[in-house]
Amino acid sequence: MARYRIDVEYDGTPYSGWQRQANQHTVQAAIEQAIRKFCGEEITLKAAGRTDAGVHATGQVSHFDLSKDWAANTVGNAINAHLALADERVAILNCTQVGEEFDSRFSAKARHYLYRIINRRAPIAIERGRAWHISRALDVDAMHEASQRLLGTHDFTTFRAAQCQAKSPVKTLDRLDVSRDGVVIEVRASARSFLHNQVRSLVGSLVKVGDGSWNADDLVAALEAKKRSACGPVAPADGLYLIQVDY
Repeated sequence: MARYRIDVEYDGTPYSGWQRQANQHTVQAAIEQAIRKFCGEEITLKAAGRTDAGVHATGQVSHFDLSKDWAANTVGNAINAHLALADERVAILNCTQVGEEFDSRFSAKARHYLYRIINRRAPIAIERGRAWHISRALDVDAMHEASQRLLGTHDFTTFRAAQCQAKSPVKTLDRLDVSRDGVVIEVRASARSFLHNQVRSLVGSLVKVGDGSWNADDLVAALEAKKRSACGPVAPADGLYLIQVDY
């Protein structure tokens, strides 16, 4: 038995998320099918993060076991070849053989997400499906200042999806930065783990600060309310990227 780690990039637009679902087109199922076509084995991929429908990744990490000990580059190249034949929007960036103690989910020490906003009056064409278009002016300095008040360990119930399966709403947010480069606003968030929809919920609430609907105190009050109804609008999935997982 040999265990492999794959670093994965995908455009989440055509997929119903990472996790395999009956009668749905998912990233996990696409890769598992490519592996099956390569070597005939039925495997179950495990991943660092089960991204939602429409969410992208440039640094997703997954692992799986094969009964035959193949060279890692052979495995990676073969999966990519079958993904390309199936016209999937998925690529294996790197494939390495790892010890059986490695687990893409439970061995992870930190996860890093990027959320992209295009802040301009004109609609977006090329970036459609890959960023959130907001035409009204946003104050990025106010957004960043407010974001710093959410750092640390808190009960993030307000920013947690109703269907979240995490045992506890308490998480430690290590980074939440907001910056602008021209019309592009980037929100970068880092933590050991996140609640379901936490990053998108945080971004949506920060946008309320940016457009002047809320101030930093309002954001903190939403956090302290510990109820989902206090959250701002949840940002669309297509602006979110899983960009890195640390081990």
